Amino acid sequence: MRMLPDSPVADRRLRSGPVGIGIVGAGNISGEYLENLTRFPDTTVVAIGDLLPDVARSRAVEHGIGRAGDVTAVLDSDDVEIVVNLTVPTAHADVARAAIAAGKHVWNEKPLTTDRVSAKQLLEAADDAGVRVAGAPDTFLGSALQAARRAVDSGVIGSPLSAVATMTSPGPDAWHPNPAFFFQPGAGPLFDMGPYYLTALVQLLGPIASVAAAGSIARPTRVVGSGPEAGSTFPVATPSHVAALLRFAGGQSAQAVFSFDAPQFRYALEVGGTDGALILPDPNLFAGEICIRRPGGSAAETLATTTVGSTRGTGVLDLARAIREGRPHRADGRLAYHVLDVMASTLQAAESSSVVMVESRVERAEPLPDDWDPDASTL
Repeated sequence: MRMLPDSPVADRRLRSGPVGIGIVGAGNISGEYLENLTRFPDTTVVAIGDLLPDVARSRAVEHGIGRAGDVTAVLDSDDVEIVVNLTVPTAHADVARAAIAAGKHVWNEKPLTTDRVSAKQLLEAADDAGVRVAGAPDTFLGSALQAARRAVDSGVIGSPLSAVATMTSPGPDAWHPNPAFFFQPGAGPLFDMGPYYLTALVQLLGPIASVAAAGSIARPTRVVGSGPEAGSTFPVATPSHVAALLRFAGGQSAQAVFSFDAPQFRYALEVGGTDGALILPDPNLFAGEICIRRPGGSAAETLATTTVGSTRGTGVLDLARAIREGRPHRADGRLAYHVLDVMASTLQAAESSSVVMVESRVERAEPLPDDWDPDASTL
């Protein structure tokens, strides 16, 4: 990140104590972020805003936040250093640009934006302003995927060769009261669930160099299954089933399936190597059991059983500490951009029935130190 002498970052490196957080978007996912970010000693949530100010005020009362209202309640607050952008995907770019213009660092929920152009513009704007961009998912900072990263790096499965990633379900329209946005461009199973699996794979195997894919839409319309709009219909405007073949820059390959068209729920992530295969828990979770299967057909053995240290908001905490310490943060915007680039390339490959080269590259983030403690007061 480029540091400008008179930039907000330069000023904030002189600060100490907990980092001020502002939340934009008070919807379903905000609850889990708020539970963590109001608990961590190194962060303090000072404001929350939403297009529906009363919803933001309700969240503020629930979590003891002193300032709430519309988006300006966050952007106009001098004590907000990081804007946590939890809006719908189509609003990610606009809200993040406004936060950068206000001199704030940005954490975007996934995906970073809905297209490469706006994402590049966002990163360039942040560089020009001397602020940081970070992005979900931060599940790769959870104990399960951190343990998996250490296992792969230690050579426990030999040289990594391949991976399998599978997420299939009937789709969120059965349970979500406002599911239409899940089936619009910038969402679908690829953009909604793909980031968890692709980010994990990039952290385990390195950047993705090319992709071939196929996609389909099983039903052109869907029915809202719950809430006040139950029974109403909405159109499906993006593939609801995507199958991809990924080739990594290091030569490994992976098969990935993301589907909202399957009657069976299935979540799987496996990494195979010359000396064994790691079987990992759902990468949308922060902990779970890691198993290893050795060559020769023996039963899988438990390699590690991990427990949850913290959930959503872990990446925001690492960003906050990185700002104070003047070091790189792990869930960097360029990692989020690479995953977005892979997903956009996947759709392009499905539409063109061809192999698409992925232009971006990114370095794997440094693992968390063994003694990393989200509940410690370090600032």
